[in-house]
Amino acid sequence: MTRPSLFNRLLNRKQSKEKSKTSFSTKITKNLDDNLHNMKQLLGDPGDLVIRELIIGGLVKRAAIVYISGITDEQLINNNILKTIQLNLKQIDSKQILDQIHKEVVAITDIQKSNNMDDISFAVLNGNTAFYLDGYETVLLMGTTGGETRSIEPPDSETLIRGPKDGFVENIATNMALIRRDIKDPNLRFKQHEVGKRSKQKLILCYVEGITNPDLVDEVNRRLETIDMDFVSDSSYVEQWIEDSFLSPFPQILNTERPDNVSYHLVQGKLAILVDGTPFALIAPATIGDSLQSMGDYNQRWLSATLLRLLRYLSAFFALFLPALYIALVSYHPGMIPSTLAFSIAASREGVPFPAAIEAILMGITFEILHEAGIRLPKVIGQTIGIVGGLVIGDAAVSAGIVSPIMVIVTALTAIASFSIPTYSVAIAFRTVRFAFMIAASFLGLYGIILVYIMVNIHLVNLKSIGVPYSTPFAPTFIKDWKDLILRAPITKLTQRPTYLRPMDNKSGDIKTEKRKE
Repeated sequence: MTRPSLFNRLLNRKQSKEKSKTSFSTKITKNLDDNLHNMKQLLGDPGDLVIRELIIGGLVKRAAIVYISGITDEQLINNNILKTIQLNLKQIDSKQILDQIHKEVVAITDIQKSNNMDDISFAVLNGNTAFYLDGYETVLLMGTTGGETRSIEPPDSETLIRGPKDGFVENIATNMALIRRDIKDPNLRFKQHEVGKRSKQKLILCYVEGITNPDLVDEVNRRLETIDMDFVSDSSYVEQWIEDSFLSPFPQILNTERPDNVSYHLVQGKLAILVDGTPFALIAPATIGDSLQSMGDYNQRWLSATLLRLLRYLSAFFALFLPALYIALVSYHPGMIPSTLAFSIAASREGVPFPAAIEAILMGITFEILHEAGIRLPKVIGQTIGIVGGLVIGDAAVSAGIVSPIMVIVTALTAIASFSIPTYSVAIAFRTVRFAFMIAASFLGLYGIILVYIMVNIHLVNLKSIGVPYSTPFAPTFIKDWKDLILRAPITKLTQRPTYLRPMDNKSGDIKTEKRKE
């Protein structure tokens, strides 16, 4: 007898699964044993499923509570559910036992009734506790979500010398509370969505009604409702789903771990997106100017903050153009280099077997490999490997005559400049575009750099973030918004919200409590 093929075995397994799905009822019955059996079978009788059966006093009524261990607050269950029911057994009326437990006995704030198996299973998997009572087709769902969570700590990706030290955590309720601490405005809105067909994560859209343009709110809500994925483990999934162009290397939505950063942009008229299970919030719409700004700019005096911003723009220039300019000047336009510097570069390149283009690309790739290795390695040795690896490889390459010392200096300066960009995703985009400039410079010199620069600008002026041009307020031009762009004007002059966002309330400090008319 021949063994069934793999396809036939898979087909038979699929049919057996379909039969097993119909072997239990999806309805709540009056029989407690049947309900508990259905719950076990629906969840696959996992090892962390806890079923605690109990008898209610002289009424001899059987009951049971069901929850998942590890994602619930078991101390809350013991003190506010089990203990309160056991202490009030004699006072319970047999005629209205479920309503009395609901309204008088259980000391839980969030409690509701349900008779739908899908709602009950979802609530249990979300950390709630289900209370079954024999003889009733209604189940009490009590909010007992808890378990081990990470405490509020300063964010690793956005450190500040002066400013708040708290950062978002993986618990979305905690993140919402952090925003409410900053914005005590009755117009602050949290609109809930659900993403992930199987993960069913909670997603919150935050905005300030009366400030944020309603068209922006409607557009983001529309895009969020189109999300069609089984699992959303991080806000980056949402970012990639709702962005305007997936072909662009530039991020059209910013991400942050800082509550003060989110709060600042909310009162400016933007929107924020929180996803349960991740400490990274999304801010939209975003512009190229936002990528080079930091919350630390507003915690410093305006002269210092302006200087820091100018340094960031200079660093962005180095991160994009420095290796390409080196290739173009050395290979095609040596006459543009001062004579003394040209002689020094020529002397340092003596004996190097590769042209400047190959030399720069090899060093760029080597640096990217070291950077990725430093991130992936444990934190204790990651920085050491990055520093030591760069020094050893650079010194060995120069000693072996593979690269010139000036090329090592150019690569190191480019790396340092790219690290000074506050937004990590934008820094990655600049590193990607940098290779395009280098390749163009290796073929056409300065003309190639100019051509790629024109192409990048054409791309930026056509790119949008939630319908807002990515290059604003440069193009289209909004002169009033330049006070907080390259320069950071004194804080007393920053009284107008960004014009390009078309906020409902353009002047900061005014509070409107009128609700949006439908």
